[in-house]
Amino acid sequence: MPSEARIVAVTGAAGFIGRNLVVRLQELGHDVRRITRATPRQEIQAALDDAEVVFHLAGAIRPADPIEFLRSVAFANDVAAAIARGGRRPLVVYSSSRKASEDTGFGRSARACEEALLRLGERGEATVAVYRLPNTFGKWARPNYNSVVATFCHNLARGLPIRIDDPAAPLPLLYVDDLIAQWCALMDAPPEASGYLEAGPVHETTVGELAATLAAFAEGRACGRVENVGSGLQRALYATFVAALPAEAFSYPLVAHTDPRGSFAEVLKTRDGGQVSVLTAEPGVTRGGHYHHSKVEKFLVVHGHARFRFRHILDGETFELMTSAERPVVVETIPGWTHDITNVGNGVMVSLLWANEVFDRARPDTVTMPV
Repeated sequence: MPSEARIVAVTGAAGFIGRNLVVRLQELGHDVRRITRATPRQEIQAALDDAEVVFHLAGAIRPADPIEFLRSVAFANDVAAAIARGGRRPLVVYSSSRKASEDTGFGRSARACEEALLRLGERGEATVAVYRLPNTFGKWARPNYNSVVATFCHNLARGLPIRIDDPAAPLPLLYVDDLIAQWCALMDAPPEASGYLEAGPVHETTVGELAATLAAFAEGRACGRVENVGSGLQRALYATFVAALPAEAFSYPLVAHTDPRGSFAEVLKTRDGGQVSVLTAEPGVTRGGHYHHSKVEKFLVVHGHARFRFRHILDGETFELMTSAERPVVVETIPGWTHDITNVGNGVMVSLLWANEVFDRARPDTVTMPV
């Protein structure tokens, strides 16, 4: 939670960054005043009169009519004037762009908005933090508008082609959750003076590398493979890709290998962390009866009762243990010990199974030998 709840006004609250920011501010207990295109002018002034913090996120990016750039500048001036009239000297955060330095309609309008807000700081009417953001991505970004990441994710999640003009083109990326975490921290420790601040961490990649990463996510769904998605840019891109899936793709079927003994289905595979499967056995059925030279497995019975038996393939030493879903325990198979699992309950036994390597039919490392 923040050190204290604040009244926070957010322009562009219905946009990509705005929606992510508003959700987080509300989670932290702040009183959020959302300002969108539909907000009446009187309500805008009232929100800015009360606000202790203002996030100015509104602005045209790729408008159909270039006149929208002029309207963005006019609105920034209106916001600045309203803040000055309110007299609260708030913290003002403006989401500009690295393209503000370019001599384009967007670049010129972004610089004009920066100047309008920075003048508040020069007059002592606010503390203004301007962020020139790189390509920012994350959930709820609009394809063909907010970022190339959003466009690629949208298309690949639907089996549509993506367009790559220059695979080697540099692409600095900023994850929206990282940006918002930085902004929330700024609210508790605002800068001493107005000026430009850097957002981060910025991930340096290329358009081609981005396309390859996202294509691997899409292909992985077809074969049950999951990439290394636990940290850094991979984690952020994976979350963004999954958030772009249409509702009908929220689930996908598994291939279950079924016979009178029960069933076996591979749930997911990884490149370097093995695979997870689910195994079932009918009452009285014994499965396994083999050993491995290098493969290691972990079993967790999640429904029913099971007996595990082991025998050392050289000296004949044996070992046995009973498990059940009521008293969960992980049972690990050991290289050089033949083993099996028997359903000793009255109903179907279900076990999760992790193996430290993805099954390779050419090199299964599974040698049949009864216990």
